[in-house]
Amino acid sequence: MTSSNHNYSQETRKSDQFDLDKLAIFLNRTLPDFIQSDKYHVKQFAGGASNLTYLLTSGELSMILRRPPKGTKAKSAHDMVREHHMLQQVSRVYSLSPKPILVCDDESILGEKFFLMEQIKGLGVDRNLPVEMEPSTHATLCENFVKGLVELHQVDINNPEIASLGKPEGYVERQLEGWQGRYQKAKTDDVPDSHQVYQWLKKNLNYDSGHQSLIHNDYKFDNLILDSENTESIIGVLDWEMATLGDPLLDLGCTLAYWVEATDPAHLQALRMMPTHLEGMFTRQQITNYYCQLRGITPVDFTPYYVFGLFRLAVIIQQIYYRFYHGQTDNPKFKDFGQLVKILLSQCEHCIQE
Repeated sequence: MTSSNHNYSQETRKSDQFDLDKLAIFLNRTLPDFIQSDKYHVKQFAGGASNLTYLLTSGELSMILRRPPKGTKAKSAHDMVREHHMLQQVSRVYSLSPKPILVCDDESILGEKFFLMEQIKGLGVDRNLPVEMEPSTHATLCENFVKGLVELHQVDINNPEIASLGKPEGYVERQLEGWQGRYQKAKTDDVPDSHQVYQWLKKNLNYDSGHQSLIHNDYKFDNLILDSENTESIIGVLDWEMATLGDPLLDLGCTLAYWVEATDPAHLQALRMMPTHLEGMFTRQQITNYYCQLRGITPVDFTPYYVFGLFRLAVIIQQIYYRFYHGQTDNPKFKDFGQLVKILLSQCEHCIQE
């Protein structure tokens, strides 16, 4: 779609398009050097099912725009002002965080608040790796994956600017109650109840592990940028929407929920969104062992953390499916999300019964 000015163009899903002229006026006012030769292009990233992400380019310049989806949104989710503020603080203390550029709270421009940040230029990861690698390189990539998470968890949260980003006390209990409440609000008639999983977690999840840190809350391969030259090296971590202060073991548990191994049963393979099944990739147990080794933590039973991660992922997917179910988005990839919710809750129950 092209706007009334033919020098402006966008490649986006129809339901996610916006007024290019209004954005251009805003950019010319706030970042006057960005739009060169009165021409710019907007391209939506296909990945991501929560906030919407776009690449803005003009000449040799580029940056990333983040905005919420349309339709019903969970309270406190999709907060662009918060995510921008989070990046302002985190980018000062964590080497893999992108730097924010500016935030716009004027909803008359795009219909929602949005923010702009730098583009980290490299290779993205989705269901597949961007380039073919040897199994030994897969293992090195996994090591760097864990090191990136450990680096984040070792940030000094007593730094006043970091300390203001969350409240780690009572975090685990708030998370469990919060996600259970969100599932109840987003539940549709074609997905199962979560009561059994919730009750088990309430009984078995450690509410106070003794560990507190800055956490990403969505640390996974498809939120990483790899170095184009040294593809086993990670140069960026994206999507800081849910970052806060809390229990790092719960953060790792949420990471494990996305980690589908080659030996996992067929129903779990249907959930695979990243190339964690390839030869040489760590298993979930190897990930937890290496993490504990790097942090000097005595290994614990990670089953409750993994089950929580699966449950939380089921809620996230159900919230997205709710929008599709009620016709608030026409993205076709969301139509089978109800089936994914069933698989995730079933895997939770399987882990509980082992």
